[in-house]
Amino acid sequence: MPHYDIFPPMSLLSQFQSRWSKPNGYGDVLRISLPMVISMGSHTVMLFTDRLFLGHYSLDAIAAATPSGMLAFMFMCFFTGIVGFNNTFVAQYIGAGAPRRVGCALWQTLYFSVGAGMILAALSPIGGPIFRMAGHEPEVQKLESVYFAILMLGSIFPLLHDGLASFYSGRGLTRVIMVINLIGMTVNIPLNYMLINGLYGLPELGVAGSALATVTSHGVMLILFVLVVFRNKNEAVYGVRSRRRFDRELFARLLKFGTPAGLQFFMEMFAFTFFLLMIGRLGRNELAATNMAFALNTLCFMPMIGFAIAVSTLVGQAIGRGRPEDGVTATHSALHLTCAYMWTVALIFVLLPTPLCNIFQSPGQDPAEFAAVRSMAVVLLRFVALYSILDTFNVIYSGTLKGAGDTQFIGWTVLILTSTVMVVPIYLALVWFHAGLYTAWSFATAYVCLMAFIFYIRYRQGRWKTMLVIEGRRPAADLVVSRPGVPGTDELY
Repeated sequence: MPHYDIFPPMSLLSQFQSRWSKPNGYGDVLRISLPMVISMGSHTVMLFTDRLFLGHYSLDAIAAATPSGMLAFMFMCFFTGIVGFNNTFVAQYIGAGAPRRVGCALWQTLYFSVGAGMILAALSPIGGPIFRMAGHEPEVQKLESVYFAILMLGSIFPLLHDGLASFYSGRGLTRVIMVINLIGMTVNIPLNYMLINGLYGLPELGVAGSALATVTSHGVMLILFVLVVFRNKNEAVYGVRSRRRFDRELFARLLKFGTPAGLQFFMEMFAFTFFLLMIGRLGRNELAATNMAFALNTLCFMPMIGFAIAVSTLVGQAIGRGRPEDGVTATHSALHLTCAYMWTVALIFVLLPTPLCNIFQSPGQDPAEFAAVRSMAVVLLRFVALYSILDTFNVIYSGTLKGAGDTQFIGWTVLILTSTVMVVPIYLALVWFHAGLYTAWSFATAYVCLMAFIFYIRYRQGRWKTMLVIEGRRPAADLVVSRPGVPGTDELY
């Protein structure tokens, strides 16, 4: 009878230890990603508690919050994608040994964020007509319009603090981002609850209170980022104050490489927002079940973005210093860790769908009505489990491509797939052929699966290894000689 040890073979342990300690191995990925996982988790907790509080407030409130919140985020995410791409500029400048260019890149991002915030604020009145076109119930439309307008008017705050956060994430120093996001969460959750329900002398504002609490927490986070970024120590190394001149060439590079990244973000959000709007045509119960599934999916998906940011940072630094093989190591390390996390989550969705859905039940809600919603949500969580497994590859491989600057391929791929697999087929299925909820979810699942396969093929082709988003020559004034004890200069020259 064969004998099996209860511990893995030493060869596997030694491989794990080797991968942990090597540059861009598990240790480096976790050092960068864990604070970002917690940061993304804090945003997820804010969103989840927001939906939970609104779900307990009224069924109309939760039915309105998710579509309107996703619509607002859809408009924001094009600009957020461009702002977030500064992470790649910072990473490649650090890898190339030109930290003074980091300050320049930071200011170009801030200038762009101000202009983008003004554009988004001007779009705040358009929510009402969009929700009327979607055919949602009149009471839900009113709530959707209010929630959307408030988020759009306050959009400049998250844009600016995301730009400032890239100063840290691009250098792989993510603990500051984690702390500030956690502070934002501690402001948001109690304020959210109080403004929704009208507690402690505050007015009962329902969905409007939820949106105001969200905007307020982003404002607090922006103030904290300003205080930590523009310190004298950062000015001495990176020129975060003195390098504020508008740099036309660098600004153009931000738009050139960031716009496809923003297009990717926008089209993905457009596709899923359109998906929700179409689901709303099927009825309130179908929309509520979809919102439950999305809320649970988001709770577990957003931390995975932390691993994507880590791999983008490490790949960007590797490309900047001319060592793309280090980017390969970072990609494999991030993929292993993300698979272990997300596949566990998928298993929970399959084994425990009913208890997960039960947390959305309000004490005063009609049990029969909630049971009907829950039965649909249980099935939808099986779809979520399937596409979550494949979304692991989607997120990590696209993170690698972004870190190198292969954004045009990503942008065009997303544009084509969202149009041909999500938007047009779902519209035809629901409007022309009167298909049901599960048909729409099948198209959404197919979209994620195809995306993962295409990004894997692009990664395997290896073209990303020869890309560079920063200028080839580095001015002497942008170089810093290594100074022991000064963060960010110990590997520079």
